[in-house]
Amino acid sequence: EVRAFFGADNFTHHPRVPREDDFEGCLVAYGASEDPARDRLLFEASRKHGCLANVADEKPYCDFITPSVVERAPLTIAISTGGAAPVVARILRARVEAMLPAAYGRLAQFVSRYRDRIAEKISGGTARRRFWEKMIEGPAGDAFLAGDEQLAANLIEQDLERGVARLEGGQVWLVGAGPGDPDLLTFKALRMMQHADVVLYDRLIGPGILDLVRRDAQRIDVGKRAGNHVMSQEDITRRMIELAREGKRVLRLKGGDPFIFGRGGEELEEVAAEGIPVVVVPGITAAAGCGASAGIPLTHRDHAQSVVFVTAHGKDGLLPHDWARLARHDQTVVVYMGLRFVAEIAQSAMVQGVPPETPIAVIDNGTRTTQRVIAGTLADIGEKMAAARLKGPALIVIGSVVTMRGKLGSGTVARENAHQMELVARGDL
Repeated sequence: EVRAFFGADNFTHHPRVPREDDFEGCLVAYGASEDPARDRLLFEASRKHGCLANVADEKPYCDFITPSVVERAPLTIAISTGGAAPVVARILRARVEAMLPAAYGRLAQFVSRYRDRIAEKISGGTARRRFWEKMIEGPAGDAFLAGDEQLAANLIEQDLERGVARLEGGQVWLVGAGPGDPDLLTFKALRMMQHADVVLYDRLIGPGILDLVRRDAQRIDVGKRAGNHVMSQEDITRRMIELAREGKRVLRLKGGDPFIFGRGGEELEEVAAEGIPVVVVPGITAAAGCGASAGIPLTHRDHAQSVVFVTAHGKDGLLPHDWARLARHDQTVVVYMGLRFVAEIAQSAMVQGVPPETPIAVIDNGTRTTQRVIAGTLADIGEKMAAARLKGPALIVIGSVVTMRGKLGSGTVARENAHQMELVARGDL
């Protein structure tokens, strides 16, 4: 980085160890020699001549802290840990760099033209904030980022004409939070989590994900988990409708994907029937996330040419699946919501003619740091599960792909860098 300045105006390079007279008239000195003795001399010489010093990774030798900076002029983001963990700041800067398109700087310049008109047209802090969010995150912002500045300007003019009336109606957002690891959230899910007024969430949603929700948003635990519902499905739907009618942006946060055994369709039917706008954000379904984190590919040319997802139980209890048809030798079966029925499922499959030696794995708390995998065969999985005492949530995988576990190394790789977002959000780094 320093070499990039060689030859620039007002920049002189001296390829030698600093001397004390170099610090005369100096305002700021940086040290990064990785030699403790040399860094100490730099700090002492700086102090002697009234110069501020900053020695990399040596907090005692720092008169000030330099943040990691992301530049998207006129937008500037500075990240600092107060000198406690500079590497964390650099990691976060790299993440922000990747997440923040260069066009956002130009977008900031573009929308600044409308500051005075928005302040004149829309009074009140909350209404004005929501207007700005809609302008930047909505169709106008999308049009600008896509390169159509004229369309963006037209859309903003339309919204300014409509004013506050455009903001009064509530919405319901059905968002998939993925299988558990906060790093597996989609950008769109994260964006909506940070703009919602009210969040209704299940107990499957971990604290690392909830910590990413807008801090001043109202949070409602609807407590849905197998055999333990704080609120009924009808009460949840009714509450979402009530909140949306109050003009709130209501986010229904669900684990996995809301349209894959997430009852998302049932929850939205009545909401949509009331004429309330709804938005659905898909999430990484548990099968994909848990398979990857456990090192079990759901398809493999030598093992399975198809995969089928089923739920273990419906409204009236355990479902009578045709296991002989589902658990074919060339097909993987992924069973959702079946933790309490693993032994019954295995027994039923064997009774129907599925070979007892068929591999099966139960992935508990998949993609999370507490993940456990119990693998075996249909014949012995019941005994293993009784000893394991898993608490869930859990996913069941049936098929010869289970034998690939431990051969790909992905069970370790997938989670090696997992939960960085969770740890940062919770302040554990």
